[in-house]
Amino acid sequence: MSEGEAMPTGLNRREFLTLAGVAGVGLLAPTLFPLSEALAASSLDQAPLPYALNALEPVISERTLAFHYGKHHAAYVANVKKMLPGSGLEGKSLEEIVKATAAKGGGLFNNAAQSFNHALYWKCMKPGGGGLPSGKLLEAITASFGGYDAFRKAFVAASVGQFGSGWGWLARKDGKLEVLSSANADTPLAHGATPLLVVDVWEHAYYLDYQNRRADYVDAFMDKLVNWDFVAANLG
Repeated sequence: MSEGEAMPTGLNRREFLTLAGVAGVGLLAPTLFPLSEALAASSLDQAPLPYALNALEPVISERTLAFHYGKHHAAYVANVKKMLPGSGLEGKSLEEIVKATAAKGGGLFNNAAQSFNHALYWKCMKPGGGGLPSGKLLEAITASFGGYDAFRKAFVAASVGQFGSGWGWLARKDGKLEVLSSANADTPLAHGATPLLVVDVWEHAYYLDYQNRRADYVDAFMDKLVNWDFVAANLG
């Protein structure tokens, strides 16, 4: 760490140096994801976060985000690169790897799917987000669920009710929007659906900030973090 460079709040020097070594420049030089890249998590590299580590506070703390992005997500990305040689999938995009390995599962699928899920999750949030969507997205939600309130209730229930580790989703399949939950690394991408919105409900996503109060975390995600512009771009 160079002279005058601030250490992230809440991390000791060893933690910060470990995280910075894993995630590199992405922790200190965040960039914005263009909406045109909505679902384009094709690169096998870990993209920089679209906001600073402390930008989602107080909903998600800097400490949680640093460990989640810098340790958990980074490990999945590294594992994909280690497992790819000899798989016959060299040169394929992340989405192609997920789809090609979904039926048999295993280590490569788990790590590729987790890499994809996390890349999407970061983009689904922004500082000062949440609230009501608008335009075509709100129309689609109303057509599928009868209104935003009904959708929100279903999304929160599915996410909070997911037993053990997993994810809560809004996805589109066969022209219809659906609320889903998935366990572990599973993803709508593996089942012919297009993921639009995701919340991570693995405990490492929220436990430092909320302990066992998963419902409080999901409520705060919906009301204060969701990047509806990004979700709308996924809808197309």
